[in-house]
Amino acid sequence: MINNINLMQLSFLGDAVFELLVREYLIEEGIVKLNDLQNKSLDFVPAKRQAYFVKNLTEKQLLNPEELDIIRRGRNITTHKSPKNCDIVTYKYATGLEVLVGYLYKNNSERLNEIFKLIIEISKGSN
Repeated sequence: MINNINLMQLSFLGDAVFELLVREYLIEEGIVKLNDLQNKSLDFVPAKRQAYFVKNLTEKQLLNPEELDIIRRGRNITTHKSPKNCDIVTYKYATGLEVLVGYLYKNNSERLNEIFKLIIEISKGSN
């Protein structure tokens, strides 16, 4: 369970893992120009988009109770960093997603890949 793991570390790790998953996905999609890769990554990585994904996954009941608890705990992290280009609530939802990604990366990569595929579908549906 998540009780013995530092949530800030999971958020830090999850941020990097999520960025890597996005980059791998975009390359697999056949995008080759760097500018296009960077622009398409904006469909995934900003805090506003990550919060949107969390809300969608939650509303559609696609997360299990443990995953919801991990996101909740991630949202409740006390940070000393102020959000860029978004309000604090949005930033906290994005942090919750990063904590979940970091946790799943360490504990259940199969489920991480399932959730990332769901995020891709959500992204396709919102464009």
